[in-house]
Amino acid sequence: MAALILRHATQRCLCSRLRPPGCFRSAVAMGTTAKQEMDGFWEKNARLNRPLSPHITIYGWSLPMMMSITHRGTGVAMSAGVSLFSLAALVLPGDYASYLELIKSLNLGPALIYSAKFAIAFPFMYHTWNGIRHLAWDLGKGFKIPEVYQTGYIVVGLTLLSAAGIAAL
Repeated sequence: MAALILRHATQRCLCSRLRPPGCFRSAVAMGTTAKQEMDGFWEKNARLNRPLSPHITIYGWSLPMMMSITHRGTGVAMSAGVSLFSLAALVLPGDYASYLELIKSLNLGPALIYSAKFAIAFPFMYHTWNGIRHLAWDLGKGFKIPEVYQTGYIVVGLTLLSAAGIAAL
């Protein structure tokens, strides 16, 4: 849009009333239009057999890439979980204690209860530890590739240990 305005201004010399230095009476028309430029771009990409856009299959999966995706995913999952839990607390009849008694009456095995508690604790712990890592990055620390991987492994380890510890409570 700005290119079209600039082209129009130079062709019509909108500044003819004031005529500051550098305002040309007649502008030279540009050689190609924006549409011609884009057509040429796409023809070149098709001729070179380039993909339309980078696709997930092109990239090699790396620890920082997976951790970034997981950080966003845990944030969305926790936000959705808290929203759904809050909505359920408002809409469903009864209070928290009655639902807790309902779960206890199901007589679920300890392995299943531990697994459920771990599944709930994992996103909180991962998002917390990775958030601390991001705070260190905000301070300008840990940007070298070996440090990125090292802190990534530390975050994964701390996440597993702390989620397992919380689930054991």
